[in-house]
Amino acid sequence: MRIVTAGLFHSVDGVVSDPYKFQFDSFDDELGEGLTRMMDNVDTVVLGRVSYQEWAGYWPNASVDEDFAAFINPVEKHVASRTLTEPLGWQNSHLMDAPLEEFVAQLKKRDGGEIAVCGSISVTRQLLFAGLLDSLTLMTHPVVAGSGRRLFQDGDPTTRLVLQDERRTSKGNVVSTYGRLEG
Repeated sequence: MRIVTAGLFHSVDGVVSDPYKFQFDSFDDELGEGLTRMMDNVDTVVLGRVSYQEWAGYWPNASVDEDFAAFINPVEKHVASRTLTEPLGWQNSHLMDAPLEEFVAQLKKRDGGEIAVCGSISVTRQLLFAGLLDSLTLMTHPVVAGSGRRLFQDGDPTTRLVLQDERRTSKGNVVSTYGRLEG
């Protein structure tokens, strides 16, 4: 069975939205190497509507981070949305033809490489709490962002996680990968 992963840039105070506002001086070669390893294993991406619309407006014509653009533009992309309609304008993008959890459960059963949730804070949360997310990587930058969306919210169910991997980079980022603690 295929695995589903998610990775989010993260501030010390838990902000995961708009990382370009806080990561600019702490993104280092080790983070870049980790993202390259991720891209080597992923052949399918899951996006929520908001991330899809933001990324579809940026990545097809991006003039920076050409390695990520070369990955994200041609990769198979599945978009969770109740408001968008086909055809989607970004190369190799398709709307999910079933509710998110059902679609991802079926996607995991298909042949292929890893499935990555890119951006998509609400999709990451929903898949984690549904038991469909196999690993969650938080790349914590040594900064207090002060404001922005956080991954977890008051009222979320208590969910036990197990640390699968942890690394510290030269600029003080801590990369922690968690899985759900089963049992």
